[in-house]
Amino acid sequence: VNLYAPSRLYGTPDDFRRFVDTAHAHGIAVILDVVYNHLGPDGNYLKPFAGAYFSTKHKTEWGEAINFDGEDSGPVRDFFAANAAYWVDEFHLDGLRLDATQNIYDDAPPREHILTEIGRRARQAAGGRSIIIVNENEPQHSELCRPVENGGYGLDALWNDDYHHSAMVALTGRNEAYYSDYRGTPQEFISAVKYGYLFQGQWYSWQEKRRGRPGFDLPPAAFVTFIQNHDQIANSGRGLRAQFLTSPGRYRAMTALTLLAPGTPMLFQGQEFAASAPFYYFADHSPELAKLVRKGRVEFLAQFRSLADPAMQTVFADPESPQTFEACKLDFSEREKNAGAYQLTKDLLQLRRTDPAFRAQKPRGVDGAVLSESGFVLRFFAPDGADRLLLVNFGPDAHLMSAPEPLLAPPAGGRWRVALSTDEPKYGGTGVGLAVVRGVARG
Repeated sequence: VNLYAPSRLYGTPDDFRRFVDTAHAHGIAVILDVVYNHLGPDGNYLKPFAGAYFSTKHKTEWGEAINFDGEDSGPVRDFFAANAAYWVDEFHLDGLRLDATQNIYDDAPPREHILTEIGRRARQAAGGRSIIIVNENEPQHSELCRPVENGGYGLDALWNDDYHHSAMVALTGRNEAYYSDYRGTPQEFISAVKYGYLFQGQWYSWQEKRRGRPGFDLPPAAFVTFIQNHDQIANSGRGLRAQFLTSPGRYRAMTALTLLAPGTPMLFQGQEFAASAPFYYFADHSPELAKLVRKGRVEFLAQFRSLADPAMQTVFADPESPQTFEACKLDFSEREKNAGAYQLTKDLLQLRRTDPAFRAQKPRGVDGAVLSESGFVLRFFAPDGADRLLLVNFGPDAHLMSAPEPLLAPPAGGRWRVALSTDEPKYGGTGVGLAVVRGVARG
């Protein structure tokens, strides 16, 4: 609600500066999540100073939209663009994640749009440092990451909700509400790996309109792939993390796909060691506002048929209860307790970082083929011929006694060698038992 003030709950502004400096000393970048589409319902006092901060022609589902294109919008635009620059300049942040950019309304053309201005001002503030600006954008407007000179907004990356939705259907077998247009099939993952968004302008039955815009020209790194985030875990009703909604083997396979695919992978807090703490929707409002928040939360979750069940609604965590917040805190001792999951994450990231084929993230550098109802192969092509295969199976064992698929063929004169299997006991698996026959890995 106070855009220029680091929260006192985490210390002083200088404490935040020290945090960023310490992260940089360990080779870790810090990106700040900023909300420029609305202001909180309680605690912000811009309106008493000037009503022009808020739009009279645009609305958001959370309240009044910000006035970026109406009367007296010039100072409003400067206030928010300067805020983006402030965080990068004053705290040496390495980028910003822009919340719900579909609700940042501006009728100006892309070159003059407030999002373009935010990106421009943030990069100027970086003073030559490389920064990254990531969009959360539910309708999947791929032009946000197109260069300004090509009619885009000049930002860097977009959350790939399509990937998440397909992943959750594959993991859980359920496709309610906004998951209903996804099947979690091998082809969906092959397409997501190759092209980013699955919906790039096709009909989307859940919203009864077209979804997405073409993004075939965007590099793989522009698509942020994930299987967990704060919203989606909270929307599971019980706030359960993905590993509790599927089988261990399927979850490990999905982890490998997410961390090795050419998109930019994102892990939610504690996901790297399979944290067991739930993540609920929580807030801290006045009693009158809290009552409305509780009611609104139940209404939102009712889009899921299973969560509309009155019996299920009795187990929802109270958003305003301190216990709800406390339950979400991580237990870092689980890094030892869940050592197998933690090691898998580290080994996959090491493989991604050190192997040229996985590290490349080059456009059209990967192809794939469906091998079974629940299995597929991805081939990462390397310039020197040292290609890599990623074999993924979300279902029963697949016995490929014959493999009439050229992507499985080893490079000339070579044979495939298993570099990593998520079924290795050290990762919590039940054993690999692979044998290589005529260049094809067979279990």
